[in-house]
Amino acid sequence: MKCKEFDDLIPKFIEKKLDFVTTKLFLEHMQSCTQCKEELNIQFLVNEGLVRLEEGEAFDLQKEMRDMVGNARKKVRTHERFLRQGRWIELFVMLTAILALAWILIR
Repeated sequence: MKCKEFDDLIPKFIEKKLDFVTTKLFLEHMQSCTQCKEELNIQFLVNEGLVRLEEGEAFDLQKEMRDMVGNARKKVRTHERFLRQGRWIELFVMLTAILALAWILIR
């Protein structure tokens, strides 16, 4: 995807409205694109900063953004682990079915 496409995903990322695959691609792109990373910082600070100012709360938006990105990365890793485990279970079931079929045919 081009930067413009990722730029359009920033508000959805901030609102936590991206699916797993898009979140993973978004995070991978953010690691290498300083322009998009900066735009994420700006949009997060503006959006969340305005809300916090209206609420009158004290806040550390830089830390909150790091936490948000860190939590998204954790979710991606957890989802990937789940998919890997599913593949192993699928392989086990297929092998069990093949062995059962072979055993039936040999009898």
